Formats: sequence, structure tokens, C-alpha cells
Amino acid sequence: MFQTFWAGTLRPLFHRDSVLQVAALCWRAGDDGIEVLLINSSAGRWILPKGWPMDDRSDAEAAKQEAWEEAGVKDGDLVEQPIGSFLSTKEFKNGAIVPCETKVFEIAVTAMVSDFPESDRRQVRWVTLDTAAKMVSQDGLARLLRNFRPT
Repeated sequence: MFQTFWAGTLRPLFHRDSVLQVAALCWRAGDDGIEVLLINSSAGRWILPKGWPMDDRSDAEAAKQEAWEEAGVKDGDLVEQPIGSFLSTKEFKNGAIVPCETKVFEIAVTAMVSDFPESDRRQVRWVTLDTAAKMVSQDGLARLLRNFRPT
């Protein structure tokens, strides 16, 4: 009896399906080894450029589009298969908080511009993998950064 009550009435009140986002791990060769690109979120945290999947693009292409819009990545060599994913929570403007899986796609950056769609509200910073892992707040993303090796 309780099982039916839980499944039909209570569980939907407490359970939230996870949402999917896509992110770009943009990298380049620097003087101290591999550098990755981080941007600031609207809340001030350091993150990868990320966003929602797009109907007219593969997940990898959507991640590359986010790298353009949020960080000014004009061109780069995109790897179509995700290099990994991490779990976090996503808070929406209405206050809803849901679990979020973020698939991460690698881009070897070959060209950037300083004037891009979100340049007025984003800081862009190139840092070493070790520094990036210390700057981000999600444990799964930090682990992914520490283990990253370009393909």
C-alpha cells in the first residue's frame, strides 16, 4: 500500500529527473604545459563554457557553439566523442533545483576573438590544468581536469 502511495503521490514531489548540459574543455599548449580555458558563471564561479543541447547540432557542436558565445573561441579542432562527464545541480530562475549531468567535449583551440556575444559579462582565463582543478567548485569537473590528456 505504501509502495503505491510513494510511487504515485509522494515520489513525484521529491524526485526531479536529471537534465543534460554540454560543455567545452578548450585547451592549448602553453609555456608551462597544457592550458585550459575557464570562464566565470553568472554566480561568479569558474566553469567551462557550457549550455543546453541544441536540436540542430550534435552535442559536441553545441558545446563548440557555447565556447564561441561565452568565451570567444572562433575556431578549434573538436572531438565528437565526450571525454567524460560530471554531475552537479542546476538551479533555475524559478528556484527549482535539479540534478544535472554535463557531458564534456574537447576542443584544441586554434583561434579566439575578444569581441563575442557574451564578452560584456564573462571573464575568460587560460590556466594550467592543476590551477583549473583548484579553481572550479564541482568535484567531478576538478577530477576530469586533473586527468585530462589531449587526444
